[in-house]
Amino acid sequence: MTTPPLLADEFESHRPRLFGLAYRLLGSAQEAEDAVQDAYLRLSGVDRAGIEHLGAWLARTVTNLCLNRLTSARARREEYVGQWLPEPVVTSDGTLGPLESAEAREQVSMAMLVLLERLTPTERAVYVLREAFGYGHREIADVLDLSEANCRQLYRRAVGRAAAPEPRFDPAPERREELVTSFLTAAREGDLTGLEKLLAADVTWWSDGGGKVTAALRPIEGREKVARFAAGASQRFAVGLEYTVVEVNGAIGVASWVGDTLVGIVEFELVDGLVAGVWAVMNPDKLEYVRRQLTRP
Repeated sequence: MTTPPLLADEFESHRPRLFGLAYRLLGSAQEAEDAVQDAYLRLSGVDRAGIEHLGAWLARTVTNLCLNRLTSARARREEYVGQWLPEPVVTSDGTLGPLESAEAREQVSMAMLVLLERLTPTERAVYVLREAFGYGHREIADVLDLSEANCRQLYRRAVGRAAAPEPRFDPAPERREELVTSFLTAAREGDLTGLEKLLAADVTWWSDGGGKVTAALRPIEGREKVARFAAGASQRFAVGLEYTVVEVNGAIGVASWVGDTLVGIVEFELVDGLVAGVWAVMNPDKLEYVRRQLTRP
């Protein structure tokens, strides 16, 4: 069945919100696109007259499609080579909706998306619908076909398992870029003393190469170790490498290029004026969506 033009237009008005929902549930931009497209195909096969509220119907459809995908994704991630990180997404263009507060940015950060991996698929759906989209427990119960009491219990459990530390001092945007630029300069110059001055004592570096490119298989922890690793990696791969500063997952990040090829996205967590966390995604399979964002005319 072909979707009527007016209904197709109506669907497109919901697409950004649906993508934001699917991405938060899956941690994968490409799979989120697929889930949203599957929802569109399902819509083309139903009678629009039987759908009272299209937005609610679509949210329910996308959520359940994502729940099915999360079940199989868990098995794949258990076999993943090295550390699994979410696919990065440029957020300065509103791709994941307005991120006007520290709390909103936190909900799409690499750190939070990794924490959400601790949850069962249903717990994750309850948490995302409640925290990121402001759904009430009764609305969530309708989406997931559960009782309201069950949703409340799942939400309490999810909050306990995915609790993130309270955000501390968040530097002004210009200070963020200054910190990251200083970090890149010190790493390129092999300036270990300069790097250590920019790093929190408990800084951690996570890398995701997916077994397809060279990357640290385990987290690197501590100021001295991270400084040495950053300097070594920068000097080893610096030839022909260019950087552009981008907003990724609500935080400041860097896109690394060799010519026209995107080879990595790095997100920085800045706490109290220092680099407290670094997430480096180099798996080429996870860079396709963000590459399209950055090269879009």
